[in-house]
Amino acid sequence: MIDHMATLTVPPTPVSPRDDAIQLYKAFKGLGCDTEAVIGILAHRDATQRAYIRQEYETMYHEDLLKRLASELSGKLETAVLLWMHDLVERDATILKEALYTGFINLGAVTEVICSRTSSQLQVLKQVYHSNFGTYLEHGIEQQALGDHQKILLAFLSKPRDESMEVDMEMAANDAKALYKAGEKKLGTDEKVFVQIFSERNRAHLVAINTCYHDMYGGSLKKAIKKETSGLFEHALLTILQCAENPEKYFAKVLYKSMKGLGTNDTTLIRVIVTRTEIDMQHIKAEYHKKYKKSLKDAVHSDTSGHYRSFLLSLLGPNL
Repeated sequence: MIDHMATLTVPPTPVSPRDDAIQLYKAFKGLGCDTEAVIGILAHRDATQRAYIRQEYETMYHEDLLKRLASELSGKLETAVLLWMHDLVERDATILKEALYTGFINLGAVTEVICSRTSSQLQVLKQVYHSNFGTYLEHGIEQQALGDHQKILLAFLSKPRDESMEVDMEMAANDAKALYKAGEKKLGTDEKVFVQIFSERNRAHLVAINTCYHDMYGGSLKKAIKKETSGLFEHALLTILQCAENPEKYFAKVLYKSMKGLGTNDTTLIRVIVTRTEIDMQHIKAEYHKKYKKSLKDAVHSDTSGHYRSFLLSLLGPNL
């Protein structure tokens, strides 16, 4: 069953994974690949269906569908489709592994993925990462991230946060006070306090701290973070705070920035569209339209081309 917040459109009558596997095999045969046919199938199947197709394909043709896709497709389309073929957690694990260990280390992507996921998602992610790659996610972070940025990522990964909506307002006010004292009130910043509060409190509590901060000191916690911290540490704190308040608005902004100005940051564009399609893309599209007065689909359409464009647009589903 697909979440109403997702944008994936699947056929009203389910197609058998075996038929899909046969159609894919046909699309690969002969000279060149019938890329549109491949997109027509894979961009309209949910995670469970994609896993079954992969199993069927392997059973029938004795080869891994992912390896075949990698040899048939190329460039940005290949990146997007291969990422799409995984389920949610495996995909996050793959993104993190690539961002930590390929030639181009992408700590921004690592920060976005870790700091926008819930505590329970992160626990599962750590297990999958370890079983898939035989190494601990924490080791990669220790190797590549530095200073306070490293500390917040490791703390956020290791501290279990409850995911209820319950908030102790007195505690939230004390936290707001502690953050004020550690930041705007003093010369320099006591980053330890920021790391502790942002890694230990749940989302509802962080939203309450934000309100208390504003009520008590007249400024926003977001502005205080921007003033008191910088670089990837600032990025981590803002991601945690903004995803506590409104993750869809956060991702709409990430998408906007990836397409703003000359050139497109395709790595970001692919990552966000592929990871959010089956979660909250419907809401991200609405937030995008509200904030930028333009539909996300139109923005993606004008920033991409060819089969790559048609694949991303298929994932985004119908316009608002």
